[in-house]
Amino acid sequence: MTKIAELKGSSFTLSALHLVDNDISKVTNQLKDKVELAPNFFASAPVVIDISQVDTDINFEELKAGIIDAGMIPVGIGGCKNKTQQTQAKNAGFAIMNAARPVKDESSECVAETLDAPVSTDKEPTLIIRTPVRSGQQIYARNRDLVILSNVSAGAEILSDGCIHIYGTLRGRAIAGASGEQSATIFCQNLQSELISVAGNYWLSDNIQEEFWGKGVVISLEDNNLSIEHLAL
Repeated sequence: MTKIAELKGSSFTLSALHLVDNDISKVTNQLKDKVELAPNFFASAPVVIDISQVDTDINFEELKAGIIDAGMIPVGIGGCKNKTQQTQAKNAGFAIMNAARPVKDESSECVAETLDAPVSTDKEPTLIIRTPVRSGQQIYARNRDLVILSNVSAGAEILSDGCIHIYGTLRGRAIAGASGEQSATIFCQNLQSELISVAGNYWLSDNIQEEFWGKGVVISLEDNNLSIEHLAL
């Protein structure tokens, strides 16, 4: 019998929205601001909502409508405290997300080797851009590293499946490891970015510590979280 479809386990990087109260209108307005700041990154992006810090009742129907109105796609709820919350979330059309169980170190190492091994074999030559990247422009270095020898304006977006090197000021958005490469790194001589992302983990400008703003930095993943340090020349 010919297979029409095959169900397999997989993993994806999703944004997580952590609620601290049940003020849906406030949440919606904040999300709209984020989407407007980086529409290419957030518009129509799937999001999981973590309600573990909310101690009051939540209107899940209103929450779902608010997130959709903000321009994102709500796919699941995590942090439900009881069966009643789970049922309410399900009735509103949410999937119930459970926290992943910790795995043994050796398993983690095997996964890392599996993900990292094939990347370099088919990598294309580095894409080098010698001119400024203007507002509204998007440059994507598919399956290769990206080097920018000038500035990246606000409203511009640069993406790479590998590492990104910026020998100028970054005011726009920089997305390294766009296809999920966790060893990808961003090197930047002057960080003033709207958004930085490595393998789906991102910071907006207001997440960047003041001590690194306008400075040369290196941004990478450490324990699946963004890590930033000063660029040593």
